[in-house]
Amino acid sequence: MGQHDRSRLARHVTVGFAAGPGGYGVAYAATGAGGRNGSPVRVEFVCRPLPALRGRDVAYAALDAVLAELAERGMTRAVVAIDDASLPLDVAERRSLPNALIVPYVALRCRLNRFAAITIVEAHDGVARDLTARARAEATLIAA
Repeated sequence: MGQHDRSRLARHVTVGFAAGPGGYGVAYAATGAGGRNGSPVRVEFVCRPLPALRGRDVAYAALDAVLAELAERGMTRAVVAIDDASLPLDVAERRSLPNALIVPYVALRCRLNRFAAITIVEAHDGVARDLTARARAEATLIAA
């Protein structure tokens, strides 16, 4: 397979994230099937967590920050598995959203449109859980 052919392949990225009550967040993104290719990339983000949204707003902020980092690194095609059940459905099904998520959704859609091909799915593996645990520990330490 030539270099040109490889550029057409989607990279698999697994994302885990967390934010403290003050809105400082950390996301970790691991590339490769099962997150096996090298050390995870650490990305910081800031959001305004609203308890009524039960973390959905944090997921949007985390994914937006990770996608910005992936684009900056030149990635144009990806399958992103995120440790969140709602966000992939929001994106795939264009579901009705709470008012507080409308602006983050539009911003995320704009970010997604910059990729040649991108799919967001729910992560179902230990890698995502490990990345989320790592992010949660860091966000908790910073909030303390």
